[in-house]
Amino acid sequence: MSAEVLVDWVPIARPVVTEEDRRRVLDVLACGKLSSGEWVERFEAAFAAYVQVAHAVATSSGTAGLEVLLEALGVGPGDEVVVPAFTFAATANAVVHRGARPVFADIDPVTFNVDPSSVEDALRRHPRVRGIIAVHLYGLPAAADVLAELADRHGVWLVEDAAQAHGAALWGRRVGGFGLAAVFSFYPTKNMTTGEGGMVVTQDPRLARRVRLLVHQGQSEPYRYEVVGHNYRMTNLAAALGLGQLEKLDERNAARRRNAQTLTRALRDLPGVLPPTEPEGYLHVYHQYTVRAQRRDELSRHLWARGVETRVYYPEPVPHTEPYRRLGYTPGAWPQAERASREVLSLPVHPALREEEVRRVAEGVREFAQQVVAWP
Repeated sequence: MSAEVLVDWVPIARPVVTEEDRRRVLDVLACGKLSSGEWVERFEAAFAAYVQVAHAVATSSGTAGLEVLLEALGVGPGDEVVVPAFTFAATANAVVHRGARPVFADIDPVTFNVDPSSVEDALRRHPRVRGIIAVHLYGLPAAADVLAELADRHGVWLVEDAAQAHGAALWGRRVGGFGLAAVFSFYPTKNMTTGEGGMVVTQDPRLARRVRLLVHQGQSEPYRYEVVGHNYRMTNLAAALGLGQLEKLDERNAARRRNAQTLTRALRDLPGVLPPTEPEGYLHVYHQYTVRAQRRDELSRHLWARGVETRVYYPEPVPHTEPYRRLGYTPGAWPQAERASREVLSLPVHPALREEEVRRVAEGVREFAQQVVAWP
């Protein structure tokens, strides 16, 4: 690829790393304490304060955080956990790795998040369900208030998979504090990054302690083992980067929202393209700007030809994938998830976009939509 094309390319994600971020990482390198330590503790305290919870435990990835959280909750063979059929596979994989079985619920066709009525139906049909994992997909909160009430009524716990929703809020309250616990991811494409990394947050001190033990090889202090644990620690290097990213999170989320508003104004009346929604009381932080497109694959090819990167998150519901088919799941039970997998397309919305790049994305979609019959 030529240098000219690289300059002109509009990527789906572009992590923002400042000079201050670099300085902090260099400070850690200079002090020589690269593994978990003071910087991780500072990051945990700052993140807990941001989410407005009592406890935060840093992990090596969001997936690791979800796995140790389920282990700390005692999920194991014979248990079932309700998860969305339309999400990144890690949500369900964490359940399977505990020897438990995911019970897939369908999604709301407007928000793409798990449908509480489908969750309630799953709870009625599956008496062995221990809990619900609600994913705040694409940066839009799930109906966490409704799901928390539903979980309480059925005597199960609610865990929030907030991997894509740093700073998102529901009725003025940030996600991460609605359930018994929540998990965030700091992968490079997320709204804030530590390169790799994750965070488990909770109000429950006993659960936080159990998670911390599992993350640190089961040690409450050096060589004092209380449980058989894992090495899922975050490094000081990652935490130093995370502190700077957290300080800029609200500012960058605001930039994502401005870019999303520009795109929505440009796309809202187009035939064959349906922009994402933000229901009343919900604060969307647009980890992804995901449209429904009547001719999704053709639109994607059209934009790529114009130098605009797109992605399909996700091309099939989790229970349709080959590993889950081998576990006995069959298509047909999740019609809204199946429809979404055929229609969703994510467009660049990240805070590093220039105004002309946002306009170029919108113009590319509008150009294609002129060829499309009216959206039904």
